[in-house]
Amino acid sequence: MLRVALTGGIATGKSYVLSRFAASGVPTVDADSLAHEALSTGSPAVARVADRFGRRVLAANGSVDRKALAALVFADTKARSDLEAILHPEVFRRIDAWFSALPYPFAPFAVADIPLLFETHHEGLFDRIVVTTCGAGQQLERLRQRNGLTEEEARQRLAAQWPIEEKARLAHYVIDTSGPFEDTEKQVERVLAALRTDADIDSEV
Repeated sequence: MLRVALTGGIATGKSYVLSRFAASGVPTVDADSLAHEALSTGSPAVARVADRFGRRVLAANGSVDRKALAALVFADTKARSDLEAILHPEVFRRIDAWFSALPYPFAPFAVADIPLLFETHHEGLFDRIVVTTCGAGQQLERLRQRNGLTEEEARQRLAAQWPIEEKARLAHYVIDTSGPFEDTEKQVERVLAALRTDADIDSEV
């Protein structure tokens, strides 16, 4: 099975592209959802987060208050690194388990949406990488509107990731979401066709 990673900068349209892959029958998984599970009540990661950041980052139900945690880590590079050291190994373990459980040949390829793929140096785990891009100003405005952030908060989040141009340079396929949805749809269809061909070739090797 071809393992495909979908990545790109925050607010560059990854979720929309992932939804189009899923609508085409491709198995998909979202690393952010897996991270949310890892920070839910009873998870081993929750205890480690509380040990590092204190109970102020815990919600009343015992899960991690993601908003409170984000306010800490995006303002402090060391804190962010500490959180990543706790969270990322667990998320990638779950991603690997998800891929391993998929049926073959019924699913010749599958896609995992992983925002921090390059930042965590896990790109080598995947056979193909798809990167979503858009203009820098458009990205900033999308992020502010979507998350209700101030410009400073939005720029903090952008600064925590690699530049989009660098990610696009390392991609097998790039989908530019700057234009209307119809343009993005056409690009998704082209990438899907290419991935189907790649999966066929891989199965013959």
